[in-house]
Amino acid sequence: MSAATAERVPLFSSFAIRNFRLFWFGGFVSNIGTWMARVAQDWLVLTILTDHSAMALGIVTGLQFLPTLASPWAGSLADRIPKRRLLMYTQAGLALTGTILAVLVVGGWIQLWQVYLLAFAQGVAAAVDGPARQAFSPEMVPTKLIGNAVGLNSTSFHTARLIGPAVAGLTIAWWGVGPALAANAASFVAVLVALVVMNPDELTPAPRSTTAGGVAEGLRYVRQRPDIMLVLFVVFMLGTFGMNFQLTNALMATGVFHVGPEEFGYMGSVMAIGSLSAGLIAARRTQVRLRLIVTALAGFTVVTAVMSLVGGFYVYLALLMLAGFTALTVMTAANTSVQLSVDPVIRGRVMALYMAIFLGGTPLGSPLLGWIGDAWGPRWTIAIGAIACGVAVVVSVIYLLRRRGWAWPWRQTPAELAYIAMPDEAR
Repeated sequence: MSAATAERVPLFSSFAIRNFRLFWFGGFVSNIGTWMARVAQDWLVLTILTDHSAMALGIVTGLQFLPTLASPWAGSLADRIPKRRLLMYTQAGLALTGTILAVLVVGGWIQLWQVYLLAFAQGVAAAVDGPARQAFSPEMVPTKLIGNAVGLNSTSFHTARLIGPAVAGLTIAWWGVGPALAANAASFVAVLVALVVMNPDELTPAPRSTTAGGVAEGLRYVRQRPDIMLVLFVVFMLGTFGMNFQLTNALMATGVFHVGPEEFGYMGSVMAIGSLSAGLIAARRTQVRLRLIVTALAGFTVVTAVMSLVGGFYVYLALLMLAGFTALTVMTAANTSVQLSVDPVIRGRVMALYMAIFLGGTPLGSPLLGWIGDAWGPRWTIAIGAIACGVAVVVSVIYLLRRRGWAWPWRQTPAELAYIAMPDEAR
Protein backbone atom coordinates (compact mmCIF):
# COMPACT_ATOMS: atom_id res chain seq x y z
CA MET A 1 0.00 0.00 0.00
CA SER A 2 1.37 3.38 -0.96
CA ALA A 3 1.91 6.14 1.54
CA ALA A 4 -0.80 8.24 -0.06
CA THR A 5 -3.29 5.45 0.16
CA ALA A 6 -2.37 4.68 3.76
CA GLU A 7 -2.72 8.29 4.88
CA ARG A 8 -5.66 8.94 7.17
CA VAL A 9 -7.13 12.14 8.56
CA PRO A 10 -9.03 12.68 11.83
CA LEU A 11 -12.65 11.62 11.46
CA PHE A 12 -14.27 15.04 11.94
CA SER A 13 -11.56 17.19 10.31
CA SER A 14 -13.95 19.04 7.99
CA PHE A 15 -16.09 20.17 10.94
CA ALA A 16 -13.34 22.63 11.82
CA ILE A 17 -14.48 24.66 8.80
CA ARG A 18 -17.53 26.79 9.66
CA ASN A 19 -19.14 26.76 6.22
CA PHE A 20 -18.96 22.99 5.96
CA ARG A 21 -20.28 22.63 9.49
CA LEU A 22 -23.32 24.78 8.69
CA PHE A 23 -23.97 22.95 5.43
CA TRP A 24 -23.65 19.54 7.11
CA PHE A 25 -26.09 20.25 9.94
CA GLY A 26 -28.59 21.95 7.63
CA GLY A 27 -28.41 19.00 5.27
CA PHE A 28 -28.79 16.57 8.16
CA VAL A 29 -32.12 18.07 9.21
CA SER A 30 -33.30 18.15 5.60
CA ASN A 31 -32.21 14.55 5.04
CA ILE A 32 -34.31 13.37 7.99
CA GLY A 33 -37.32 15.00 6.37
CA THR A 34 -36.45 13.46 3.00
CA TRP A 35 -36.35 9.95 4.43
CA MET A 36 -39.62 10.53 6.26
CA ALA A 37 -41.18 11.64 2.96
CA ARG A 38 -39.91 8.57 1.10
CA VAL A 39 -41.51 6.20 3.59
CA ALA A 40 -44.71 8.26 3.71
CA GLN A 41 -44.98 8.51 -0.08
CA ASP A 42 -44.48 4.75 -0.52
CA TRP A 43 -47.08 3.99 2.14
CA LEU A 44 -49.48 6.48 0.57
CA VAL A 45 -49.22 4.85 -2.86
CA LEU A 46 -49.29 1.23 -1.70
CA THR A 47 -51.99 1.32 0.96
CA ILE A 48 -54.16 4.41 0.36
CA LEU A 49 -54.16 5.24 -3.34
CA THR A 50 -53.79 1.67 -4.71
CA ASP A 51 -54.28 -1.90 -3.59
CA HIS A 52 -50.59 -2.69 -3.08
CA SER A 53 -49.68 -1.94 -6.72
CA ALA A 54 -45.96 -2.51 -7.29
CA MET A 55 -46.30 -1.02 -10.78
CA ALA A 56 -47.76 2.25 -9.44
CA LEU A 57 -44.96 2.53 -6.89
CA GLY A 58 -42.41 1.82 -9.59
CA ILE A 59 -43.87 4.57 -11.79
CA VAL A 60 -43.72 7.09 -8.93
CA THR A 61 -40.09 6.20 -8.23
CA GLY A 62 -39.26 6.28 -11.93
CA LEU A 63 -40.85 9.70 -12.45
CA GLN A 64 -38.98 11.04 -9.43
CA PHE A 65 -35.65 10.07 -10.96
CA LEU A 66 -36.46 10.59 -14.66
CA PRO A 67 -35.23 14.23 -14.72
CA THR A 68 -31.85 12.99 -13.51
CA LEU A 69 -31.19 12.00 -17.11
CA ALA A 70 -30.82 15.75 -17.74
CA SER A 71 -28.17 16.09 -15.01
CA PRO A 72 -25.32 16.67 -17.48
CA TRP A 73 -27.00 19.93 -18.54
CA ALA A 74 -27.52 20.75 -14.85
CA GLY A 75 -23.83 20.13 -14.31
CA SER A 76 -23.05 22.70 -16.97
CA LEU A 77 -25.07 25.19 -14.91
CA ALA A 78 -23.08 24.23 -11.80
CA ASP A 79 -19.84 25.06 -13.62
CA ARG A 80 -21.16 28.47 -14.72
CA ILE A 81 -23.38 29.71 -11.83
CA PRO A 82 -22.14 30.11 -8.24
CA LYS A 83 -23.08 26.81 -6.59
CA ARG A 84 -24.26 28.38 -3.33
CA ARG A 85 -26.79 30.55 -5.17
CA LEU A 86 -27.93 27.64 -7.35
CA LEU A 87 -28.49 25.48 -4.26
CA MET A 88 -30.72 28.16 -2.73
CA TYR A 89 -32.99 27.99 -5.78
CA THR A 90 -33.14 24.20 -5.88
CA GLN A 91 -33.77 23.80 -2.15
CA ALA A 92 -36.60 26.35 -2.36
CA GLY A 93 -38.11 24.34 -5.23
CA LEU A 94 -37.94 21.12 -3.24
CA ALA A 95 -39.57 22.84 -0.27
CA LEU A 96 -42.41 24.09 -2.49
CA THR A 97 -43.20 20.68 -4.02
CA GLY A 98 -43.01 19.02 -0.61
CA THR A 99 -45.44 21.59 0.82
CA ILE A 100 -47.96 21.09 -2.00
CA LEU A 101 -47.92 17.30 -1.51
CA ALA A 102 -48.41 17.63 2.25
CA VAL A 103 -51.31 20.08 1.83
CA LEU A 104 -53.07 17.79 -0.66
CA VAL A 105 -52.76 14.80 1.65
CA VAL A 106 -53.78 16.62 4.83
CA GLY A 107 -56.73 18.20 3.01
CA GLY A 108 -57.90 14.84 1.67
CA TRP A 109 -57.63 15.94 -1.98
CA ILE A 110 -54.74 13.72 -3.04
CA GLN A 111 -55.02 11.52 -6.14
CA LEU A 112 -52.50 9.20 -7.75
CA TRP A 113 -51.93 11.44 -10.78
CA GLN A 114 -51.02 14.29 -8.45
CA VAL A 115 -48.38 12.11 -6.79
CA TYR A 116 -46.99 11.31 -10.25
CA LEU A 117 -46.85 14.99 -11.19
CA LEU A 118 -45.26 16.14 -7.93
CA ALA A 119 -42.75 13.28 -8.00
CA PHE A 120 -41.62 14.49 -11.44
CA ALA A 121 -41.45 18.12 -10.26
CA GLN A 122 -39.35 17.10 -7.25
CA GLY A 123 -37.11 15.18 -9.62
CA VAL A 124 -36.51 18.28 -11.75
CA ALA A 125 -35.37 20.28 -8.72
CA ALA A 126 -33.25 17.38 -7.46
CA ALA A 127 -31.63 16.91 -10.89
CA VAL A 128 -30.25 20.45 -10.72
CA ASP A 129 -29.51 20.25 -6.99
CA GLY A 130 -27.46 17.04 -7.09
CA PRO A 131 -24.50 18.07 -9.28
CA ALA A 132 -24.24 21.48 -7.59
CA ARG A 133 -24.28 19.89 -4.13
CA GLN A 134 -21.72 17.23 -5.09
CA ALA A 135 -19.36 19.82 -6.56
CA PHE A 136 -19.89 22.29 -3.66
CA SER A 137 -18.01 20.27 -1.01
CA PRO A 138 -14.58 20.82 -2.62
CA GLU A 139 -15.26 24.57 -2.48
CA MET A 140 -15.76 24.43 1.30
CA VAL A 141 -12.74 22.28 2.24
CA PRO A 142 -9.10 21.97 1.10
CA THR A 143 -8.15 19.23 -1.35
CA LYS A 144 -6.74 16.92 1.32
CA LEU A 145 -10.14 16.90 3.08
CA ILE A 146 -12.34 16.20 0.04
CA GLY A 147 -12.53 12.49 0.90
CA ASN A 148 -13.30 13.39 4.51
CA ALA A 149 -16.08 15.78 3.42
CA VAL A 150 -17.61 13.17 1.09
CA GLY A 151 -17.57 10.61 3.90
CA LEU A 152 -19.09 13.02 6.44
CA ASN A 153 -21.81 14.02 3.97
CA SER A 154 -22.58 10.32 3.60
CA THR A 155 -22.86 9.99 7.37
CA SER A 156 -25.32 12.90 7.38
CA PHE A 157 -27.45 11.21 4.73
CA HIS A 158 -27.37 7.80 6.35
CA THR A 159 -27.68 8.93 9.96
CA ALA A 160 -30.82 10.69 8.77
CA ARG A 161 -31.77 7.44 7.06
CA LEU A 162 -31.43 5.76 10.44
CA ILE A 163 -33.73 8.26 12.12
CA GLY A 164 -36.14 9.32 9.35
CA PRO A 165 -37.82 6.01 8.43
CA ALA A 166 -38.35 5.03 12.07
CA VAL A 167 -39.85 8.43 12.91
CA ALA A 168 -41.97 8.25 9.75
CA GLY A 169 -43.29 4.82 10.67
CA LEU A 170 -44.35 6.00 14.12
CA THR A 171 -45.78 9.26 12.72
CA ILE A 172 -47.87 7.40 10.13
CA ALA A 173 -49.11 4.91 12.73
CA TRP A 174 -50.10 7.64 15.22
CA TRP A 175 -51.20 10.59 13.07
CA GLY A 176 -51.21 9.49 9.43
CA VAL A 177 -49.24 10.14 6.24
CA GLY A 178 -49.92 13.90 6.04
CA PRO A 179 -47.92 14.99 9.11
CA ALA A 180 -44.90 12.95 7.95
CA LEU A 181 -44.97 14.76 4.61
CA ALA A 182 -45.42 18.12 6.34
CA ALA A 183 -42.30 17.48 8.43
CA ASN A 184 -40.33 16.99 5.22
CA ALA A 185 -41.57 20.28 3.76
CA ALA A 186 -40.53 22.15 6.93
CA SER A 187 -37.08 20.50 7.02
CA PHE A 188 -35.83 22.38 3.95
CA VAL A 189 -35.77 25.57 6.01
CA ALA A 190 -32.66 24.26 7.81
CA VAL A 191 -30.51 23.93 4.70
CA LEU A 192 -31.76 27.25 3.29
CA VAL A 193 -30.77 29.01 6.53
CA ALA A 194 -27.35 27.31 6.41
CA LEU A 195 -26.74 28.56 2.87
CA VAL A 196 -27.83 32.11 3.73
CA VAL A 197 -25.62 32.50 6.82
CA MET A 198 -22.46 31.04 5.22
CA ASN A 199 -19.46 33.32 4.77
CA PRO A 200 -18.86 33.43 0.97
CA ASP A 201 -15.38 34.89 1.52
CA GLU A 202 -14.28 31.57 3.07
CA LEU A 203 -15.30 29.54 0.01
CA THR A 204 -12.79 28.63 -2.71
CA PRO A 205 -14.92 28.47 -5.87
CA ALA A 206 -13.63 26.39 -8.75
CA PRO A 207 -12.58 28.43 -11.81
CA ARG A 208 -15.71 29.37 -13.74
CA SER A 209 -16.07 27.54 -17.05
CA THR A 210 -15.72 29.93 -20.02
CA THR A 211 -15.70 27.38 -22.84
CA ALA A 212 -18.62 26.66 -25.13
CA GLY A 213 -18.19 22.88 -24.86
CA GLY A 214 -20.80 22.46 -22.16
CA VAL A 215 -22.10 18.92 -21.83
CA ALA A 216 -20.13 17.67 -24.84
CA GLU A 217 -16.88 18.79 -23.21
CA GLY A 218 -17.70 16.77 -20.10
CA LEU A 219 -18.48 13.69 -22.20
CA ARG A 220 -15.22 14.04 -24.14
CA TYR A 221 -13.27 14.32 -20.90
CA VAL A 222 -14.82 11.16 -19.47
CA ARG A 223 -14.31 9.17 -22.69
CA GLN A 224 -10.58 9.79 -22.36
CA ARG A 225 -10.55 8.34 -18.82
CA PRO A 226 -11.17 4.55 -18.79
CA ASP A 227 -10.88 4.50 -14.99
CA ILE A 228 -13.78 6.95 -14.67
CA MET A 229 -15.70 5.01 -17.32
CA LEU A 230 -15.41 1.88 -15.18
CA VAL A 231 -16.62 3.73 -12.07
CA LEU A 232 -19.60 5.08 -14.01
CA PHE A 233 -20.45 1.59 -15.26
CA VAL A 234 -20.37 0.24 -11.70
CA VAL A 235 -22.57 2.99 -10.28
CA PHE A 236 -25.03 2.59 -13.18
CA MET A 237 -25.53 -1.11 -12.47
CA LEU A 238 -25.75 -0.50 -8.72
CA GLY A 239 -28.10 2.47 -9.03
CA THR A 240 -30.38 1.00 -11.69
CA PHE A 241 -30.80 -2.56 -10.42
CA GLY A 242 -29.24 -2.87 -6.95
CA MET A 243 -30.16 0.28 -5.01
CA ASN A 244 -33.94 0.11 -5.37
CA PHE A 245 -34.65 -0.54 -1.70
CA GLN A 246 -37.27 2.21 -1.66
CA LEU A 247 -39.25 -0.13 -3.92
CA THR A 248 -38.05 -3.59 -2.88
CA ASN A 249 -38.38 -3.04 0.88
CA ALA A 250 -41.93 -1.75 0.42
CA LEU A 251 -42.83 -4.83 -1.63
CA MET A 252 -41.15 -7.23 0.81
CA ALA A 253 -42.84 -5.54 3.79
CA THR A 254 -46.35 -5.70 2.33
CA GLY A 255 -46.14 -8.76 0.06
CA VAL A 256 -43.83 -11.21 1.86
CA PHE A 257 -43.53 -10.36 5.54
CA HIS A 258 -46.97 -8.66 5.88
CA VAL A 259 -45.80 -6.09 8.44
CA GLY A 260 -47.15 -2.64 9.34
CA PRO A 261 -45.75 0.88 8.87
CA GLU A 262 -43.61 0.72 12.02
CA GLU A 263 -41.75 -2.38 10.81
CA PHE A 264 -41.47 -0.90 7.33
CA GLY A 265 -39.80 2.16 8.85
CA TYR A 266 -37.42 -0.07 10.80
CA MET A 267 -36.23 -1.64 7.52
CA GLY A 268 -34.83 1.68 6.34
CA SER A 269 -33.34 2.47 9.74
CA VAL A 270 -31.59 -0.88 10.09
CA MET A 271 -30.10 -0.55 6.63
CA ALA A 272 -28.85 2.89 7.61
CA ILE A 273 -26.84 1.40 10.50
CA GLY A 274 -24.64 -0.40 7.99
CA SER A 275 -24.52 2.64 5.71
CA LEU A 276 -23.52 4.91 8.58
CA SER A 277 -20.70 2.56 9.57
CA ALA A 278 -19.36 2.61 6.02
CA GLY A 279 -19.63 6.41 5.88
CA LEU A 280 -17.60 6.84 9.07
CA ILE A 281 -14.88 4.57 7.71
CA ALA A 282 -14.91 6.42 4.38
CA ALA A 283 -14.49 9.78 6.14
CA ARG A 284 -10.95 8.83 7.14
CA ARG A 285 -9.77 7.96 3.63
CA THR A 286 -7.85 10.48 1.56
CA GLN A 287 -7.68 8.30 -1.56
CA VAL A 288 -9.34 5.14 -2.84
CA ARG A 289 -8.45 2.38 -5.26
CA LEU A 290 -10.67 0.78 -7.86
CA ARG A 291 -10.18 -2.58 -6.18
CA LEU A 292 -12.03 -1.28 -3.09
CA ILE A 293 -15.03 -0.35 -5.25
CA VAL A 294 -15.08 -3.76 -6.93
CA THR A 295 -14.61 -5.71 -3.68
CA ALA A 296 -17.44 -3.84 -1.98
CA LEU A 297 -19.69 -4.42 -4.99
CA ALA A 298 -18.93 -8.14 -4.84
CA GLY A 299 -19.95 -8.16 -1.18
CA PHE A 300 -23.18 -6.35 -2.02
CA THR A 301 -23.93 -8.92 -4.72
CA VAL A 302 -23.56 -11.85 -2.32
CA VAL A 303 -25.62 -10.21 0.44
CA THR A 304 -28.53 -9.26 -1.82
CA ALA A 305 -28.55 -12.72 -3.42
CA VAL A 306 -29.04 -14.23 0.03
CA MET A 307 -31.66 -11.59 0.91
CA SER A 308 -33.80 -12.69 -2.01
CA LEU A 309 -34.03 -16.18 -0.49
CA VAL A 310 -34.47 -15.70 3.29
CA GLY A 311 -37.82 -16.37 4.91
CA GLY A 312 -37.54 -14.61 8.29
CA PHE A 313 -38.16 -10.89 8.76
CA TYR A 314 -35.40 -10.44 11.35
CA VAL A 315 -32.85 -12.30 9.23
CA TYR A 316 -33.78 -9.98 6.38
CA LEU A 317 -33.20 -6.98 8.68
CA ALA A 318 -29.73 -8.25 9.60
CA LEU A 319 -28.83 -8.69 5.94
CA LEU A 320 -30.14 -5.19 5.19
CA MET A 321 -27.46 -3.87 7.54
CA LEU A 322 -24.75 -5.65 5.53
CA ALA A 323 -26.32 -4.46 2.27
CA GLY A 324 -26.22 -0.89 3.54
CA PHE A 325 -22.55 -1.22 4.53
CA THR A 326 -21.38 -2.65 1.22
CA ALA A 327 -23.53 -0.37 -0.95
CA LEU A 328 -22.41 2.78 0.85
CA THR A 329 -18.78 1.67 0.59
CA VAL A 330 -19.18 1.42 -3.18
CA MET A 331 -20.89 4.81 -3.41
CA THR A 332 -18.49 6.80 -1.21
CA ALA A 333 -15.42 5.20 -2.79
CA ALA A 334 -16.76 5.85 -6.30
CA ASN A 335 -17.69 9.45 -5.46
CA THR A 336 -14.34 10.21 -3.84
CA SER A 337 -12.43 8.56 -6.68
CA VAL A 338 -14.13 10.77 -9.28
CA GLN A 339 -13.98 13.98 -7.20
CA LEU A 340 -10.25 13.63 -6.59
CA SER A 341 -9.27 12.69 -10.13
CA VAL A 342 -11.05 15.33 -12.27
CA ASP A 343 -10.02 18.83 -13.30
CA PRO A 344 -11.82 21.34 -10.99
CA VAL A 345 -12.90 23.42 -14.01
CA ILE A 346 -15.00 20.54 -15.30
CA ARG A 347 -15.92 18.91 -11.98
CA GLY A 348 -19.56 20.05 -12.06
CA ARG A 349 -20.18 18.47 -15.46
CA VAL A 350 -18.41 15.22 -14.57
CA MET A 351 -20.30 14.94 -11.28
CA ALA A 352 -23.51 15.70 -13.14
CA LEU A 353 -22.77 12.83 -15.50
CA TYR A 354 -22.01 10.69 -12.46
CA MET A 355 -25.39 11.58 -10.92
CA ALA A 356 -27.21 11.03 -14.22
CA ILE A 357 -25.74 7.57 -14.58
CA PHE A 358 -26.17 6.62 -10.92
CA LEU A 359 -29.75 7.84 -10.56
CA GLY A 360 -30.82 8.17 -14.19
CA GLY A 361 -31.24 4.42 -14.58
CA THR A 362 -33.91 4.42 -11.88
CA PRO A 363 -36.69 5.50 -14.33
CA LEU A 364 -35.85 2.32 -16.25
CA GLY A 365 -35.13 0.06 -13.29
CA SER A 366 -38.00 0.97 -10.98
CA PRO A 367 -40.94 0.38 -13.37
CA LEU A 368 -39.19 -2.77 -14.62
CA LEU A 369 -38.72 -4.07 -11.09
CA GLY A 370 -42.30 -3.05 -10.27
CA TRP A 371 -43.53 -5.16 -13.19
CA ILE A 372 -41.29 -8.04 -12.08
CA GLY A 373 -42.68 -7.72 -8.54
CA ASP A 374 -46.26 -7.98 -9.84
CA ALA A 375 -45.48 -10.81 -12.28
CA TRP A 376 -42.91 -12.94 -10.45
CA GLY A 377 -43.12 -11.80 -6.83
CA PRO A 378 -41.21 -9.38 -4.58
CA ARG A 379 -38.19 -11.63 -4.10
CA TRP A 380 -37.28 -11.39 -7.76
CA THR A 381 -36.96 -7.60 -7.49
CA ILE A 382 -33.94 -8.21 -5.24
CA ALA A 383 -32.59 -11.21 -7.16
CA ILE A 384 -32.46 -9.29 -10.45
CA GLY A 385 -30.39 -6.58 -8.75
CA ALA A 386 -27.95 -9.17 -7.41
CA ILE A 387 -27.53 -10.69 -10.88
CA ALA A 388 -26.91 -7.29 -12.51
CA CYS A 389 -24.33 -6.29 -9.89
CA GLY A 390 -22.65 -9.67 -10.30
CA VAL A 391 -22.22 -8.93 -14.01
CA ALA A 392 -20.64 -5.57 -13.09
CA VAL A 393 -18.19 -7.33 -10.76
CA VAL A 394 -17.07 -9.73 -13.50
CA VAL A 395 -16.57 -6.91 -16.03
CA SER A 396 -14.65 -4.83 -13.46
CA VAL A 397 -12.34 -7.68 -12.49
CA ILE A 398 -11.50 -8.32 -16.14
CA TYR A 399 -10.71 -4.61 -16.61
CA LEU A 400 -8.46 -4.49 -13.53
CA LEU A 401 -6.59 -7.60 -14.59
CA ARG A 402 -6.11 -6.29 -18.13
CA ARG A 403 -4.80 -3.02 -16.72
CA ARG A 404 -2.14 -5.02 -14.89
CA GLY A 405 -1.08 -6.67 -18.14
CA TRP A 406 -3.27 -9.76 -17.82
CA ALA A 407 -4.25 -11.90 -20.79
CA TRP A 408 -5.47 -15.48 -20.98
CA PRO A 409 -2.92 -17.59 -18.98
CA TRP A 410 -1.95 -19.81 -21.93
CA ARG A 411 -0.82 -16.69 -23.81
CA GLN A 412 1.64 -15.55 -21.11
CA THR A 413 5.05 -16.61 -19.95
CA PRO A 414 5.69 -17.66 -16.31
CA ALA A 415 7.58 -14.38 -15.77
CA GLU A 416 4.58 -12.34 -16.94
CA LEU A 417 2.22 -14.27 -14.67
CA ALA A 418 4.56 -13.72 -11.70
CA TYR A 419 4.66 -9.97 -12.43
CA ILE A 420 0.86 -9.74 -12.53
CA ALA A 421 0.62 -11.55 -9.18
CA MET A 422 2.90 -9.01 -7.46
CA PRO A 423 1.29 -6.48 -5.10
CA ASP A 424 1.41 -2.90 -6.42
CA GLU A 425 4.02 -1.70 -3.95
CA ALA A 426 6.45 -4.47 -4.99
CA ARG A 427 6.29 -3.70 -8.69
